[in-house]
Amino acid sequence: MELFFDYLQYERRFSPHTVLSYRTDLRQFAAYLLAAYELPEPAQADHPLIRSWVVELMQQELDPRTVNRKIACLRSYYKFLLRTGVIARNPMLRIKAPKMAKKLPDFVPEESLNGLLNSFAFDDSFAGLRDQLLLEMLYGTGIRLSELIGIRHEDLSLPARTVRVTGKGNKQRLVPLNPTLLLVLERYIARKQAEFGGAGNAPGPLFVTDKLEPLYEKFVYRTVKHYLSQITTASSQQHPHVLRHSFATHLLGKGADLNAIKELLGHANLAATQVYTHLSIDKLKAVFEKAHPKA
Repeated sequence: MELFFDYLQYERRFSPHTVLSYRTDLRQFAAYLLAAYELPEPAQADHPLIRSWVVELMQQELDPRTVNRKIACLRSYYKFLLRTGVIARNPMLRIKAPKMAKKLPDFVPEESLNGLLNSFAFDDSFAGLRDQLLLEMLYGTGIRLSELIGIRHEDLSLPARTVRVTGKGNKQRLVPLNPTLLLVLERYIARKQAEFGGAGNAPGPLFVTDKLEPLYEKFVYRTVKHYLSQITTASSQQHPHVLRHSFATHLLGKGADLNAIKELLGHANLAATQVYTHLSIDKLKAVFEKAHPKA
């Protein structure tokens, strides 16, 4: 199992969050096999044993997304065992994942979000500028939380107004920086250098804590929740990924090409981006009312 986790982290370059989730899932599966069947090693499990665990998960009325993630973990694990010669047959080939209802991503209305970013009086300190840049970067580029934390000073090209981000599967892409974001970024870098001296502008993480340590996921979650709670009371609209959804939704609403949005988001295929077409109903209504003879 530990070799599998090393494979995910160092060869597949999975995010720390995904590795942690898979570690939890696989250990839960191992504990189930030991308790229910006295089987000490998950590599020895066959199709009926795996299916019995999936059935038990469904009986616990877990969210289908959670069950599917656990199944995805086992798929990766047994593929790894097959590739390394530990097993001769993949027991996951006959396991079917439960169907999931398509859930539209939450987003914050453009007026509310721009009102926060343009009108909120961020503290004129290193912490205040960092928080402002964090929000502007997430909404202004649509990058993921893990990509935000991974940005280093050497990834920035201020003359070209771009930032290089490393996404899923260690794939890199260039994302443009809008003028407002660029202005906040320059102010933050200047304040960071004044706050920490040469270490503030040395090669290393762009976003740091007040103690010059790299930002971590919970820090970003708390920060985003603090500011988004100023404009929405819905807890589903108070996390970092909402800013990514808002970025894509607002671009599409302004007429941006779906393929361009796909590239900006770093999606591997267009199907992942097409979910945002369901969110532009106001735009569709406007086209309908203008073009249809019965409208």
